[in-house]
This record gives sequence, structure tokens and C-alpha cells, in this order.
Amino acid sequence: MNKRFVVVDLETTGHSPKQGDKMIQFAAVIVEDGKIVERFSSFLNPGMDIPPFITQLTNIQNDMVKDAPLFEEISPKIIELLDDAYFVAHNVAFDLTFLQEELYQCGMETLYNSTVDTVELARILLPTVDGYKLSQLAEYLHIEHENPHQADSDAEVTARILLLLIEKLKKLPLTTLKQLYALSLHFKSEIGELIQQVIDDKSYAEDDSYEFIHGIALNKYQPHSANEKQHSHTYEIFETEKQKLFHQALPLFEERKGQWEMMNFVQECFAGNEHALIEAGTGIGKTYAYLVPAVFYASVHHHPVIISTNTVTLQQQIIEKDVPILEKIVPFPVTAAVLKGREHYISIRKFIQLLKERNNNYDAILTKAKLLIWLTETETGDSDEINLPSGGKLFWEQLNESNPSPSDFKHPWKLYSFYERAQNRAQNAHIVVTNHRLLLMDVMSNHELLPDYEQIIIDEAHHLEDIAGEELGERLDYFAVHALLNRIGTIQDKGLLKKVHHTLVKYSIDLNTELLQNLFVQLHSECDDLFRLIHSFVQKRIGNQQGEIGRSSYRYKVEKEHGHYWTAIQEAASRIRFLIHDLFTWNDGARHSFDDLYDKVTKNEQSSLHEFQTAVKGFEHISQQIEKLLFKQQSHHVTWFEIEPKGAANATYIYSQPTSIADTLADEFFAKKQSVILTSATLTVNGTFDYLIQELGLYDFQPAQLILPSEFDYEKQARVYIPQDMPAVNEVSLYEYSAMMAESILDVAKVTNGRMLVLFTSYDMLKATYGYLKELNDLEEFVLLGQGVTTRNRNRLLKDFSQFEHSILLGTNSLWEGIDLPGDLLSCLVIVRLPFSSPNQPLLTAKFEQMKKEGKSPFMNYSLPQAVIRFKQGFGRLIRSKSDRGAIFIFDNRITRTAYGYHFLHSLPKVQVVQKTFSNILLDYKEWWNEKT
Repeated sequence: MNKRFVVVDLETTGHSPKQGDKMIQFAAVIVEDGKIVERFSSFLNPGMDIPPFITQLTNIQNDMVKDAPLFEEISPKIIELLDDAYFVAHNVAFDLTFLQEELYQCGMETLYNSTVDTVELARILLPTVDGYKLSQLAEYLHIEHENPHQADSDAEVTARILLLLIEKLKKLPLTTLKQLYALSLHFKSEIGELIQQVIDDKSYAEDDSYEFIHGIALNKYQPHSANEKQHSHTYEIFETEKQKLFHQALPLFEERKGQWEMMNFVQECFAGNEHALIEAGTGIGKTYAYLVPAVFYASVHHHPVIISTNTVTLQQQIIEKDVPILEKIVPFPVTAAVLKGREHYISIRKFIQLLKERNNNYDAILTKAKLLIWLTETETGDSDEINLPSGGKLFWEQLNESNPSPSDFKHPWKLYSFYERAQNRAQNAHIVVTNHRLLLMDVMSNHELLPDYEQIIIDEAHHLEDIAGEELGERLDYFAVHALLNRIGTIQDKGLLKKVHHTLVKYSIDLNTELLQNLFVQLHSECDDLFRLIHSFVQKRIGNQQGEIGRSSYRYKVEKEHGHYWTAIQEAASRIRFLIHDLFTWNDGARHSFDDLYDKVTKNEQSSLHEFQTAVKGFEHISQQIEKLLFKQQSHHVTWFEIEPKGAANATYIYSQPTSIADTLADEFFAKKQSVILTSATLTVNGTFDYLIQELGLYDFQPAQLILPSEFDYEKQARVYIPQDMPAVNEVSLYEYSAMMAESILDVAKVTNGRMLVLFTSYDMLKATYGYLKELNDLEEFVLLGQGVTTRNRNRLLKDFSQFEHSILLGTNSLWEGIDLPGDLLSCLVIVRLPFSSPNQPLLTAKFEQMKKEGKSPFMNYSLPQAVIRFKQGFGRLIRSKSDRGAIFIFDNRITRTAYGYHFLHSLPKVQVVQKTFSNILLDYKEWWNEKT
């Protein structure tokens, strides 16, 4: 490529040169003819002290810049370097803007270079990367990054990333390059110029590793043939050789007694058609312990075994990491498939249609570009592979395989259906990996979504109750209704209604679409009114109370609510249902005309007609939900509203869930399957499965039970600290307690050097503690993150937490679940309060009422077991491998001052618990940690 690129990186005292921030380091790497040909770097004297935060981030000290040149001294060199070159940077807007301002202040000319942003280019060309920070891309591309956040090192790495991205661009098929170029007008940097040169240099011969449809290049599909080979291998034969086979497959394999025991136990349960509960402590190796007997059973009986997980992470681990090793362990080929709901898979037909539509929204443009690249790579078409921008997730709703049209089941689209391919793979697989949500949807749809099966293993089984409650309930919110109305649009604006109207006009069919548009306009207005009324109603009832992450909830009973506001809510809901009835009256009258049109219209018009009718059916579901939620409350269900007090006036959610899912699971799931194995690291309380058996409806099935303790050496790897001089939460005000927590958290951070996760059960307390911490002078050396304060996005929080060496993350109960921060990423866990759920949560309130009617103690039968399981999950986050070390500080004195506190301590593995005054605990920690290091 005959271009000259100058890759620039700056280190600065802050983000705003107009407010006095200055450069402290400038670096440039010059790239010509696909090679790095020159490097330039200089520290700069900013004429001010470097803020401590910047020193921590960059490791650039004041003494390193005090004798460095001023910016104006090197500015002529910078101008010379940039002459007739592309200005390249990682987040080019920041570097270019900052440099322009510094040049302006020196009286130098403005830069007019074309730009290439390697963030933007990487987002397009590397669609599946988890993140696009420089360090993340360097790790993904196996580029050594010696000194992150120093300009010379960052510029070097950025240049090497640029070269790799250009090479990838050159290898793309011509048709994809042309599609990318068509989108490039809307990119933020001049990437289109690069694409055009690659097109000009490219041979017109297409690569036969792709297949092409309507100008889109796809990774060539390789059908998975069914494995029909017969073999004589049984689990019993394998049992005698398994140690040798594991060592052959895993040279560093360590024999674990618990893993062998669980393996045999699962095999026996399958053979005896038994349900089972297995608590397998961290480090047991439970995934192989259930996969081995599962593939043997499936192979011998010619029936798939389902593996259900809660997280995408575990699904990917099983398919990408565990199954390839499993194939080396067992003496026959293993077939495995992942199966998810239709909404996870891209529809090629819909994407081609949307690609042709004009849309200047940057996130939509970026999503189209990423998808073009991804389709040349993906074998699955599964959205979990791709890192979509926030707006792209809304765009995905328009192009996934949900609500297929009749043409999707015909040639050629059926051949390109990723959902159909996943179904075909699942039918021929030994194991089918799915998620709890699809599993429960399958249960409630008479088992129409998954292949026929009799044996299933449910990993992460402690999540099953919550997800079952959600799937057996209802949820209606303004944003979902608003999205459906926006998808329909108007005759004048973009959307399905405009397409349908044009089609009807084209074929001279008068169906009074103006009347239809008026119905949708009224629906929009009435829905907005309904959710605003509910928002005001909740605020009137509860004031400014907030739950977790700032939401407020109010439980209601349809038959007991009354008053002006409630009447207004039901009247608004009735008007919506009448409008939906009128909509269906119109649709019934139009159906015959639509049916006649299908054979006359183009494929795209046919698709639009179908999608419009599918969207209309969506309103039928909304009408049914409104009836259940606001008029005819289902028996044994609890209903409640949630609002965001500081959010939009229509930021409202309506929920209904059964108070118990036990009977439904017993009748529709456990009674219909031969063997259901439920496993997790946290299923027992006080050494029994009684709590889970009751909640999941297993009491009539007498499931087999197995408890396997972790094989980690917690006595050496962990320590639990309980300060004896902490006040009880109810002895002081929330703000006094929060101020004390802030001081204590900072004291702990000083001795642990951060890497702290601090868990709260109250969002108000988290927010107050965050505020007090920000006021403390000694906080400067730490990066403070607060869930719901700095961001509500959990993944973003965890990424930011992992990035900084001295970080403190304040989180609520949701961070007890499913986070994996191994090694040095997390070395200290602080539990502010024991993780009891708020008894004011509507669902819990209803459960407790039912328990009291049955003569049970809500606290002992539900609150305490649930809190103990969550406590165990929190502890499990700390030690993830045999090399991990860490400490837990428990500030809630109820753990030692109440009778029930014993349940929490008894739930821990064998670990040393230190109870001293807070100051002595800090001394003990220092001594213990120094011994370990």
C-alpha cells in the first residue's frame, strides 16, 4: 500500500487542553510500504506537577519531565513528521484535538491530515474482540506491550496493530470491500481511502473459501455429518483406563478424587434413571466429570444429552475448550452443538435487506460494517460471538431470525439459516449445550425447541429458580412497546408502515392506511400516558425509596387497588386494548388482500408485508399482557411495578411472577425426564440440599445427592477477617455507618493495595459510601468505581476494575454472581453486610406471606438459605485457582453476634477466621500476606 502513516500517541496531564492540561510525552512511529521506518519520542515539560492519578496510570514522574523540552521546542519536528501523511492514533479524535490545541497555543498552523482511527478500524475488522482498548488488542493480536500508557510504547503497539489490520483488509473478498466502501462515507475517520486503494490493488478473482449471495460473502458452510459409526466402547471399559487416557490428553493433568467420584456418580444416575443434586466445590473439575459420562451415554443410546448453563462464558468454555480435549480422552469421535433461541442468530435475508436501506446513524453503520466482516468468518451466526456497539444491539432486533417469514423456509434462504444449521447439528450431536432460558421455554412449549432428550445436566443450577420465575411470568415495559411502534413507523417516516403503504399504492390496493397510521399514533400517545401514570402512581405510593441500582418497586393487587390514579391507569389500559382491537379489525379485513399480493410482489415487498403482520401480532401479545397484569391477576402470582425515579417519566416496568415454581417444574419437567442432574459449586446449606429440593419441586422424586468439597488449600490460600469493634448497622444512621465504612474500606485498601471488591446489599448505602470515599484525601492513589454511580454496565465496571492496579469496586448483590477475576485481579473481598435480599422486594413479600400461611418460617426456610448460598458464591469469587490468594473482610457483626451467623461461617471451607479489633486485623493481614509473598 503506497501510503505514509504517522502513528501518534500522547500522554497528558488531563483531557482538556483548553482548561490548562498539557502534554508530558509525544511519540510518533512512521510506517511506509508496510514497514516501520522511523520512530520519534520525547518527554515534555508541562510547566506543572503531574497529577498523582496520571503518574499511577503512566508511571511518568515529575523528575522525568522537569528537564525535558517544552512543546514549542519540538513542534517544528512534529509538523515535519506529519507532512503529507495520514495521522493515525488509537482514538484519533483525542490525540488530534489535543495536538491541534497545543499547536494553536504556539501559533502554529492547523493540521489538515487525513486520519485513521485504529479504534474504529479494529471495531470493524475485528468484530469478535471483547474490547478495543490498546492493551486488549495487543493481547488479542499477540503483540508485546512493554510499557502501557507511555507514548512511545503505545505508538509502537498502535503501529503494529495498524499493519495487521491493513493486512486483514487486503485479504477480504472484493464484494465485502465494495460493501464496506459504500458504508465508509459515514465512518469517523478516512478509512474509506484505505479501502479504495485495496480495491484498486485487488485481483478480481474471488476466493473459493467463501460463498456469495446477493453481494454478501459468507464463510463457506461445512455441513456436520451425523456420526453413525458403531463402536464397542462403554463407560465400564473406559473406567478401567480413564487415568491413562486423561494423562494422554492432558500432560499436566492432576488426578482429583472428587472428579472421579462425580464422574461415576453421574454415570450411575443416568444408568438408573435418577435425578440428582451435586455440589462440586471450586477446583473439582466438574465439567469433565459430567461431560465424560454424558458422551458415553449419548453414544451408546443414540440420544443427545442436554447440557444447560446460565452463562455464555461457560457455554463457550465447553464448546471451544472442553470438547476438543474430551475428544482426546474418550475412544470415539465426539459431536457437540450449541443451541440458542432464534433471536441469537442473524437472518441473512433481513441483513441484505437492511444493508440496502439508508441509515445515517453511526452505530447502525458500524454494525453493518462489523457484520460484513463477521459473516466472512462465523460458522454459527450467533450474536454472542460479536461485540456490537450499544446502538447495534437495537439494530440486531431487526435482523435476527426471530419471527421468520414464509420465504425463510424456502430456497435459497433456508440454506443460509444459521438457526436451521444449529438445529441440524443438535439433532446429530452427542451433547447439546443450551441455556437455562431456552431450556425453560422448551419446557413450557411442550418440548418443541430442543431435540428429544431424556437426560440433562444443569450446570450453574443455583440460577434455575430465578430464571424459571421470569420465564413463567410476564414483563411489560415502555421501551419494548416503544421499540415495536418505532419499528412500524409512519407512512411518511422510515419503518414497516411506509413500506407496506408504498407496496399497496404500487399495486393499486386501497386499504385506508391513513386510518391505520392514526391508530398507531393514538397507540403511541396512549402507551406513553399509561406508563407515565404508573410512574406517578408508584411515586405517590412509595416516595423516593430506591432498590438495587436505583429502581423503586411497588407491589399491587388488582382487586385491592382503588382511587383516582388507579382508575386512570385502568382507563388508559382499556383505551390501548380498544385501539389494538381496532388494529386487528383492520388487519382481518386486509388479510385477504395481503394473501393475494404475496404471489405478485417482489421478495423484499413480500418480506415487508410479513414483518408488518408479525409486528401487528406483537400488539395482540401486549393486549393479553395488559389483561393479565392490570385486570385479571393470575392466581398464585405476584404483580408489581418498577420505576426509575430519576429516569424518564415513562421509564416504567410491569411484572408478574408465580410465588412458587416448584409444582410447575415438578409436573412439566422432572416428571417427564428420566434423569436430571443439577450441579453447582453452591447448592447446599448446612450440608443439605433441603432448600433447593423444596424450591425446585424435587420433594417427590428423592434425588440422589453428592457433596464434593473443593480441593483448594484454603487454610494457606485465604483468610477471613471479622472486626470485633464494628457497630451494628441499626445502631447508627445510614450516613454515619456509610462514613465509617468509607474510612474502613480505605484503611483496608492501603494494606491490600486495592484490587478490592466491596459488596453492599443497599444501593443507598453504596452511594453514600462512594460519596464519603471521594471526599477522603488519601484516595488519590486508588481508582474508585461504583456500580450505578460511575456506570450501571456490569461488564464495563469489571473491565475498568481489571485495568487499574489499585482499584476499588463498590457493587451490589448482582456482583456476587458470575464474575471471574482470577489471580491478582481480585485479592480482597469486603462484605459490608451479609447478603440477605431485601424483604421489601415484591416477590419475596408474596413468598413470605405464602410461607406463613403454610406454617413455615420465611427467614429460616428462605431468607437465610438464600443468603448463605450467595455468601458462598461471594467467597468462591476470591479463590479461582491453586495459586490464588486473598482475604475476606466481613464488616457485618451479625455473623458472630447472632445465632444464625453460624450458618454462614459453617458454609465456608476449612479456612482460618480471625476475630480481632479492626486495627489488629490490619496488622495480622500484613503479616500473613508478607508470609505468602
